[in-house]
Amino acid sequence: MTAARPAETLKARTGAAAVWARLRVEAAAAAAQEPALAGLLNSAVLRHAGFAEALAARIAEKLADAQLDAVLARDVAGEAMRADPAIAERAAADMVAVSERDPACRDFLQPFLYYKGYLALQAWRVAHWLWGQGRETLAFHIQNRVSERFAVDIHPAARIGQGVMIDHATSVVIGETAVVGDDVSMLHEVTLGGTGNERGDRHPKIGRGVLIGAGAKVLGNIRVGDEARIAAGSVVLKDVPARCTVAGVPARPVGGCCAEPSKRMDHSLPDGD
Repeated sequence: MTAARPAETLKARTGAAAVWARLRVEAAAAAAQEPALAGLLNSAVLRHAGFAEALAARIAEKLADAQLDAVLARDVAGEAMRADPAIAERAAADMVAVSERDPACRDFLQPFLYYKGYLALQAWRVAHWLWGQGRETLAFHIQNRVSERFAVDIHPAARIGQGVMIDHATSVVIGETAVVGDDVSMLHEVTLGGTGNERGDRHPKIGRGVLIGAGAKVLGNIRVGDEARIAAGSVVLKDVPARCTVAGVPARPVGGCCAEPSKRMDHSLPDGD
């Protein structure tokens, strides 16, 4: 037998099919353990045929309002996921990232049902698809509902990779021309914003595997290199080299190099800094 290549092994662990199989097992076990929630678990997970369908329904349930009821919202989200199957694959990778990096997360069911950072990001993925189809009004409507429902404001035109964790998520803001690479972790009250009323390409570009601490503000069309680390409460106004830790207002390099900070989730700074 030929050994699986690394990419194939990763997909087997993080792909939508693998995530769905585990999610169903967890939902069935939870329904048996807590009958009071059996209806929720059935409607959110067990009655669906696959991960994309269940995710579309969960997003719709969270975002429905008087203008876009749950049925219409589910149709919109389902349309996006059928047209672009990568949405569900990225959502699965995000779920694995949350499970692996958040010590409070015990299973896949938690983020799928309850974590607003996870749900806000998946709703953004639908809005981003709509934006790409030229359906800007509906994309903005979803952005507005995500902001109202989860206190997370991500412009539909922003670009975000996969394996991304937005932990706690309250007051996260990601601007129109921001780019967030794969495997990034950020905490609550992070802003990826502009520096004033400039137009055009005006928001940060965050590299792969970056860790952004709670309350950090990264402002302007600047670049944060791969596997960099931004300390909590920092204000970053200049480029950050790869694998560099920055802290302060304004942020400056501190300490030595860091490796895979978004996965290690180590926010501590070197002694003396």
